[in-house]
Amino acid sequence: MTSPIRRPKKNKNSMRKTRSRKKPISAYAIARLADNGKDVSHFFTNSGKMMKPIQRVNVDFTASMLEELEAAAKELNISRQAVIKTMLRQALDQRQSARASRHR
Repeated sequence: MTSPIRRPKKNKNSMRKTRSRKKPISAYAIARLADNGKDVSHFFTNSGKMMKPIQRVNVDFTASMLEELEAAAKELNISRQAVIKTMLRQALDQRQSARASRHR
């Protein structure tokens, strides 16, 4: 005679159902509500930061510069564009810091 197989007790929280989260409302939908005279103030918390629109530019690089950028991107595991933005930001910050120290 074999002993009965015992199943482990289920944890009460093991398969707890989660509420589905509401999708954020689009700017277009908020605009429609406002156009219809609805109060949309609760959509705006003033906790965010206004971002200026992004402007695209074209930049020409020499082949050797492009190779350096590719190598840096691969080493850092980020896109080439991210490398360019990061390095440019560092250079601009360094320039600003140097100008500020000269004017003291």
